[in-house]
Amino acid sequence: MPKVHKRKRSRIRVPAALRDLQFRAEYVVLRTVVGLVRALPLSLAVRASAKAWRFLAPIVSPVRHQRALENVAIAFPEKSEAERHDIVMGHWENLGRVMAETMQIDRILRDPSRIEIENFALFTRYKDKLGPAIGVSLHMGNWEFAIWPLVVAGANPAAIYRSVNNPYVDRYLRAQRKDLYPGGLFGRGRVEGDHGESQRTARIITDYVRRGGRLGLVCDLFDRTGIPVPFFGKPARTQAIAAIIARRVGARLWLARCARIGTESRFRVQIRELKVPRTANQADDIRTIMTEMQLQFEEWIREAPEQWMWSNRRWS
Repeated sequence: MPKVHKRKRSRIRVPAALRDLQFRAEYVVLRTVVGLVRALPLSLAVRASAKAWRFLAPIVSPVRHQRALENVAIAFPEKSEAERHDIVMGHWENLGRVMAETMQIDRILRDPSRIEIENFALFTRYKDKLGPAIGVSLHMGNWEFAIWPLVVAGANPAAIYRSVNNPYVDRYLRAQRKDLYPGGLFGRGRVEGDHGESQRTARIITDYVRRGGRLGLVCDLFDRTGIPVPFFGKPARTQAIAAIIARRVGARLWLARCARIGTESRFRVQIRELKVPRTANQADDIRTIMTEMQLQFEEWIREAPEQWMWSNRRWS
């Protein structure tokens, strides 16, 4: 049979001027939405956003809604369908609150009574001799504030941030987080971060921590190249970078959960130091760290399942 040659699809290039116009329009829309949210009292904006997400998210994003239901079924097979549904709807409400709060981070931080740090006495024992440190959190409550203990301790933390392609939006979102990450943000994506990198690399991050830096990141999402470790009884491919760096450079490894108290913008940050084994078997050490990390995350999620982001991909 004669060979059939497939024609290659040519990618349409958008003129730079038109692309910039699109970026500027998106930025104007974002600032308009932010302005409307900030025009309301914090509590009112948060409640309204929670109700809107509860109603609209299952309709606007049915794929993610279905994924959330399936993930809850994996984690809680003993629960009834109605109970799982309630957890998923509660998780949408929490994400709505997070969205409104993200637009008002500065207002929340100006009221110290809104964020309580549990076990802070334990943490402050190391305040003046903390050394290199990695803080690992999960997408729970409002995870943006999980880094707060390092900020309060004067540890000048940086974090890994997924850059936005729109440079105007990206700069604005970074500026909103400057009080949470005074050490800057390492960008993931095409937009350059505060540290000058165009994309996250293990070498850049490792060098930063080795020099005494304190780094925050989340490690509760599916990672195609990650190491499979148990999570709710099922193997889940998990990012290993935190465990690898902590073991390699001798950094302390802290786990943190920012749990929401009630339904308002009040939080309790819980911290726990995770011991880093350094035996002759590096692979076993890393797997041990990751397994302990996910066990702690699982325990925290079981305590308040409606506060975790079930609509994210976790299992393959």
